[in-house]
Amino acid sequence: MKILVVDDERDVQALFQQRFRKEIKNGDLYFDFAFSGEEALAYLKQNQKEALLILSDINMPGMNGLELLEYIKQEFQKPVPIVIMITAYGDDENYKTAQRLGADDFLTKPVDFKILKEKLIKVI
Repeated sequence: MKILVVDDERDVQALFQQRFRKEIKNGDLYFDFAFSGEEALAYLKQNQKEALLILSDINMPGMNGLELLEYIKQEFQKPVPIVIMITAYGDDENYKTAQRLGADDFLTKPVDFKILKEKLIKVI
C-alpha cells in the first residue's frame, strides 16, 4: 500500500521510515512524503490513479490539513484516498471539523505507532 505522509516537520520522514522499517523492506508499505498541503496536492495530481492512504497533520503553514482534506474529498474521484488526520491538538473542534469534512480516522501526536500499525493493518 502506498501512503502519503503530509507534515511540515521534516523529521517525520526519518521517524516513519524507522518505525515501519520491516513493512517497507517486505514491500507491504511504501511511503512518500509531502511537507505542505500544497506539496501534497501537487503529488496527488501527479498520482491520481493510485489508491493510497494519506496521513495528514492538521496544523501546517499555508494550506492546513483540514483544507487539504476538504479538497481531497471533494475533488478526487474513485478511488478516493483514505485520510487519517494527525494533530498535536486533540481538541473537539478539529475532531468535529475533520469528521464533517470526511476524515476516515483521527490520531493525536505524538503518534502511537502501535495503534497506527493496527489501523493500517485493517486497511491493507
